[in-house]
Amino acid sequence: MGPRKKSVKTCLVNEEIPEEAISDETEKDYMNQLSHEVLCHIFRYLPLQDIMCMECLSRKLKEAVTLYLRVVRVVDLCAGRWWEYMPSGFTDSSFLTLLKKMPDVEQLYGLHPRYLERRRVRGHEAFSIPGVLEALQACPNLVGVETSHLELVESIWTYMPHVHILGKFRNRNGAFPIPPENKLKIPIGAKIQTLHLVGVNVPEIPCIPMLRHLYMKWVRLTKPQPFKDFLCISLRTFVMRNCAGPTNSLKYVPLVTGLASARNLEHLEMVRVPFLGGLIQHVVEDSWRSGGFRNLHTIVLGACKNALEVDLGYLIITAARRLHEVRIQPSLTKDGVFSALKMAELEFPQFETLHLGYVDEFLLQSRMANADLVKYGLADVVENPGIITDIGMKAVNEVFSCIKYLAIYNCPHLHSPYSWISDHSRWTRLVDINLVRCHALKLDSFGQFIELLPSLEFISLDQMFREPPKGCARVGLSAGTGIGVSSALVSNQNSNNDNDNNAQNNNANIHDNNHHHPDESDDENDFRQDLQPGEQQFAADALNEMEDMVQEDGEVIAENGNETPAQSQAVIPVDADEEQAGPSGLQRVVKPTPITVHDSESDDEEDSLELQEVWIPKTGARRYSEREEKIGESVQSKELSEIAKTKPRHAVKRKRTADKSTSTSDPVIEDDHVQVLLLKSKNLVGVTMTNCGITDLVLKDCPKMMFIHATRCRVLKHLKVENAPIVNRFDYAQCKKLNMDQVLDQILRMPPERNRIIYLRPMQQVDTLTLEQKLFSGPYPYHICIIHEFSNPPNVRNKVRIRSWMDTIANINQELIKYEFFPEATRSEEDLKKYPKYPWGREIYTLEGVVDGAPYSMISDFPWLRSLRAAEPNSFARYDFEDDEESTIYAPRRKGQLSADICMETIGEEISEMRQMKKGVFQRVVAIFIHYCDVNGEPVEDDYI
Repeated sequence: MGPRKKSVKTCLVNEEIPEEAISDETEKDYMNQLSHEVLCHIFRYLPLQDIMCMECLSRKLKEAVTLYLRVVRVVDLCAGRWWEYMPSGFTDSSFLTLLKKMPDVEQLYGLHPRYLERRRVRGHEAFSIPGVLEALQACPNLVGVETSHLELVESIWTYMPHVHILGKFRNRNGAFPIPPENKLKIPIGAKIQTLHLVGVNVPEIPCIPMLRHLYMKWVRLTKPQPFKDFLCISLRTFVMRNCAGPTNSLKYVPLVTGLASARNLEHLEMVRVPFLGGLIQHVVEDSWRSGGFRNLHTIVLGACKNALEVDLGYLIITAARRLHEVRIQPSLTKDGVFSALKMAELEFPQFETLHLGYVDEFLLQSRMANADLVKYGLADVVENPGIITDIGMKAVNEVFSCIKYLAIYNCPHLHSPYSWISDHSRWTRLVDINLVRCHALKLDSFGQFIELLPSLEFISLDQMFREPPKGCARVGLSAGTGIGVSSALVSNQNSNNDNDNNAQNNNANIHDNNHHHPDESDDENDFRQDLQPGEQQFAADALNEMEDMVQEDGEVIAENGNETPAQSQAVIPVDADEEQAGPSGLQRVVKPTPITVHDSESDDEEDSLELQEVWIPKTGARRYSEREEKIGESVQSKELSEIAKTKPRHAVKRKRTADKSTSTSDPVIEDDHVQVLLLKSKNLVGVTMTNCGITDLVLKDCPKMMFIHATRCRVLKHLKVENAPIVNRFDYAQCKKLNMDQVLDQILRMPPERNRIIYLRPMQQVDTLTLEQKLFSGPYPYHICIIHEFSNPPNVRNKVRIRSWMDTIANINQELIKYEFFPEATRSEEDLKKYPKYPWGREIYTLEGVVDGAPYSMISDFPWLRSLRAAEPNSFARYDFEDDEESTIYAPRRKGQLSADICMETIGEEISEMRQMKKGVFQRVVAIFIHYCDVNGEPVEDDYI
């Protein structure tokens, strides 16, 4: 067999290609070569609007469209987007023409017109309700229609009662106060399964056997007895929130009995429904044997004026087998409820979520007073906070041993979470705890409680552990600690339940706590009990805002700092480490040098208020804040103590400078009350704090902690990380006194086991040059990126996109170090000595740009980033979202740089150059995003925080 002969193919140059061949290739119509059947199959995956556009492209496509419409049975005018409106431009005649082309249509979805005329006008082409009905009647096989138009659905029920209302009916023009034009009359036996009504006037809720889900919010029931014929035997979900119905409680009896007839009812939610107290108890007793309320998995009672503990208890006991979630209004958040459930000795195998002191969002967010809500027809309800105590909380877990999610709102009688744990109450499955406005909760006890929760992952704190007002120690008040009258005992804002005996219960509960739990009261409470009669009289006079205070001669302070007050002196003894301010525990000393006083309540007065005299503790121990030490370095504490010892305190008559409204407004030197939240938990993943009085956050031992969010925490200053190796996201927004340098230093000194991202929204001016110098010159083994964002109002585009590319940079470095034997950079003390000046051993560069009209600036030593930004898109490029380098810093998906391997192919030359130069890289990176919209001291409203 001889050698194979080479086959030579002639290759034509572009100039030699015949023009006829080129024109044949470009003008070839592949669509017309497809059969009608194939085209109809393709049309099944296209929106109706696109199909109708093809009708005018060619004769064959027109035939295919006509054939498709002739056989189609399910049509969606909104292409699956039920929240949008159908295409505009329809008139009565055009809509009738369209539906006549679809004689076999059975289900019409997406009939959501933006506007419909009520009636036709002769000689005027419009889209009207009569025109839509005529078009629907032209479809002989029509079974169901999906719509969201109130008048249209009522017309369909009236003139086409055989047609079902498909999907979920949700009216789109709901509002409060309820618009008078929003009306809907529901006929008996209406063919609908899901009815969501918001801001609608409805005469009554009749018998609807097919109805499965009924959701009513801001619905005005206009008939005197709107539930007279209520019977929905297929009902699974019933929600009635803030509806304007009859004020007579007896008229809700048919409603509750009708709900008991729905054997498959799973979700029961009643907010501001004034049903008769004890009614649910009697209905449950009559119906539980036949299955009434037995299948409930969610029970929500909020602001139900007359609801009793037995109503809630009977529902919970009846639904114990399948119960998942319970939300309890404040008037029912009592120890007795859970003590009774404990006595029932039931098991709740599927229970997960408990919300104590539940108040509806509308009542929390609405700016209307209760009188205004009553004017618009809502029930007259004024609700007091829940009165559950630590004893009740211990019973909670004994009853619901499988609880995973716990939320508590405004329960001022909770003091010691540590006492919630007992041999029968271990909270072993608790995953998420959310506390709001529980002002009396003790911080140290809360930390001990967290440490003992084996499964806890998330903590959310809102308006918790608030700092005591300045000067409270002076008048013997333990403000903010729950001793005395707490502001939490005042009615919830715009909230909801009238309990005549709540005030008595509150007072009784306070006395019970003080007498039976002496270990939970504050030290100052004990001090007050030890006062002599004269001292008690002084405290009373101070509270009553006396204009003049006269103090008797006092004994000279002893050198050891201890003294025994005379009987005639109004002195409250304090420990050396306890903050005190004012004449009751401080010694007046004339100072030769004026001291600037920093009051955390008013930063505007910091630079203007100067005193020639200050009050120092009689113990001789004066606590200075860091700022005071810097300002008054020339004045030594030894001099102060000497002056205090040599100058005896004579009778002093001092004109009080307090405001008329409070006795704690005197200009005194008092630093923020130190409150340290110490977290130690094996499974804790994240903590969120909003409006909290924490000054220091300490991560003692949190091996699984991943994020920290702090928003509007006014006195939050410091962060200490002892053991939290994988925490990677820090978010500090509008924290007025945050020590940025200390927080950043603490984070960057963590071992480089994770990439870390830090979001900051400072409320004071930032020295960017000093900050950048500290970060880039410090001993931090990370590549660092600092992004200065100046958008106002805030733009989140850059903030959100950082995560998508910072990890890619770190992944490239790790690949190079691990598999390519690339040198790894270090940041030891020797390295710092080698690079004492800019750029401190780093390759620092700056990127600037504008996003949505707002400038940003980025300074970084991230390797590879500039080359990746400048690279051309590859074959993996994605264009399914709008970002590019013009709208954000770096858009890797637009470039097709979806992984570290793809990126390494793009920057191969730069990698080779750095290898030859023997320059190392760090395995981990840190991105610091600083938003400057709040630096003037005024917080900017932002929906994203």
